[in-house]
Amino acid sequence: MNYIILLLIVVGAGIVIKVVWRKKSWNSPNSPFPSDWRVILVEKVSFYSSLSEEEKKKFEFKVQEFLLNCRITGIDLTLNLTDKLLVAASAVIPIFAFPDWKYTNLFEVLLYPNSFNDKHETSGEGRSILGMVGSGYMNGKMVLSRPSLYKGFSNETDKKNTAIHEFVHLIDKADGVIDGVPSLLLEKQYAIPWIDLINKKIEEIYEGKSDINPYGGTNRAEFFSVISEYFFERPKLFESKHPKLYELMEKIFNQDMAERNLNREKHSIGRNDPCPCGSGKKFKQCCGKGHYR
Repeated sequence: MNYIILLLIVVGAGIVIKVVWRKKSWNSPNSPFPSDWRVILVEKVSFYSSLSEEEKKKFEFKVQEFLLNCRITGIDLTLNLTDKLLVAASAVIPIFAFPDWKYTNLFEVLLYPNSFNDKHETSGEGRSILGMVGSGYMNGKMVLSRPSLYKGFSNETDKKNTAIHEFVHLIDKADGVIDGVPSLLLEKQYAIPWIDLINKKIEEIYEGKSDINPYGGTNRAEFFSVISEYFFERPKLFESKHPKLYELMEKIFNQDMAERNLNREKHSIGRNDPCPCGSGKKFKQCCGKGHYR
């Protein structure tokens, strides 16, 4: 009898927590975007650098908003500002064209020092996982490997970004199921052509006739996340190799990525360079004052 009462208490508490979490309203930033944050975005995030000044303000707002509402926790590592900003940028890039989008199905990102296994162990055998969207007792959490997070923003040719991959899974999950069909973003008339094209492209992967990461052949959900990496990392190549797929991805994310000028080279801001805030002053005389004393 005691066990039954305890079970009811646990289940009831879980329902209350779930309801409170779902009803939680996101906080909005009410302070200026920190200048040292902007410097990191310029140096590390090509997507941000490709934006117009007005778009950059929107991106900065979404980054601040995400960090206000989603906890980032380092596991066996000391978090730094770049860690947090790269996680936030990964969240914002796929939903940049949707200003009202909130990741209500996420409240914490766990950053691991390296790859891990399905038991979340970072040492021993079977450590092949670089990112994971939690389920069950881990529902509402995401796990990312820090080296993989950084590689996603530094490698110029591999068409991969683990963090974007996992955030796309969350976008896919927003309609209740991770199935590769993001119903909240995909208009109904495109759903059947989308599924048909996915099946065709997965078949091409199996036949060795595709440049898409073979992991995309696992299932529709993984295919969607894999090609989303490709879409945001190498859009011009993606459009050239897979024009029909690119067209549908453009409709899903409401972004024509191939038109963006993604400068894959790292940006390093010198003391006499124009300040990235757009003031017209030199960096050392504006946002870089704290760097040069």
